[in-house]
Amino acid sequence: MAELASLFNLVAPFFGLIVLGFAVGRYKRLPEEGLAWMQYFLIYIALPALFYRLIADKPLSELSNWGFVGATTLATFCVFSLSFLIGLKSTHGHMPQAVMQAVAGSYSNIGYMGPPLILAALGPVASAPVALIFVFDNILLFSLVPFLMALAGVEKKGFLATSGEVLWKVVTHPFNLATLAGVIASYTKLELPTALDKMTLWLSQAAAPCALFLLGVTVALRPMKSMPAEVPALVAVKLILHPLLVWVLLSALGNFTDPWVYAAVIMAALPPALNIFVISTQYKVGVERASACILVGTIVSMVTLTGFLWLVKTGRMAADLFP
Repeated sequence: MAELASLFNLVAPFFGLIVLGFAVGRYKRLPEEGLAWMQYFLIYIALPALFYRLIADKPLSELSNWGFVGATTLATFCVFSLSFLIGLKSTHGHMPQAVMQAVAGSYSNIGYMGPPLILAALGPVASAPVALIFVFDNILLFSLVPFLMALAGVEKKGFLATSGEVLWKVVTHPFNLATLAGVIASYTKLELPTALDKMTLWLSQAAAPCALFLLGVTVALRPMKSMPAEVPALVAVKLILHPLLVWVLLSALGNFTDPWVYAAVIMAALPPALNIFVISTQYKVGVERASACILVGTIVSMVTLTGFLWLVKTGRMAADLFP
């Protein structure tokens, strides 16, 4: 009973903020344009501060664990590919729709929900694997999507132009810039002035509640009109297959410490990211399907994510499947 109470106290604030945002967005008729400032604050200020602080005090040896990066990124690529095939079948070969479904089945809420939840569950020792997964999953997905969309004819650009645009977006993404700044701070053992250090601390603490509230509001403003047939399969891939595949690959490909394995499993078990809706809106493809995946995935993850956290916190999931 004590374990269940502890687990409830861990996850309830996260889903509670999403529900609060959903309730406010559903019943308080405020213009959607007002979300733009909160989105800007999150993407360009609060979350970069969080990622900077995640890694600035970590030794570089922790940030160059390429076996870990390879295993977790491979797992994300595998579920992306499987979700892409599910999308092709369900849309009768409509490639742009299939790309969006591939993102829905593989892109975890690793920016808004991942860091605060995993640090609360596992402690500061999990910050390095969280940062690595965030950076390399984003590089993978933000590289695959533009190339596949160009191949499908949605992006009217050549290979070199698309390559240059992808590289520029990856290099200049505020999260990646913050990560790079953190790596430099780690290497130089930089200590911020007291005032600036306190500012970045406050901003990093604001990131999670603002992001989760925004997620709830955004879902509320785009109600699901119907359940696309492929959504249950995509949600199962995202919430069940993805974390299990991460667990298997990390066990098979390396000898990693328990917090790193558990952090990776929980990151993979997170619900679909809000960015799926942003990407679908950008390409004007599969907006309704994106909304459905986010809504259903977030609801179902209340059970599946809590289940994985329970397995981790109670020690019922061994960190190494093949001891």
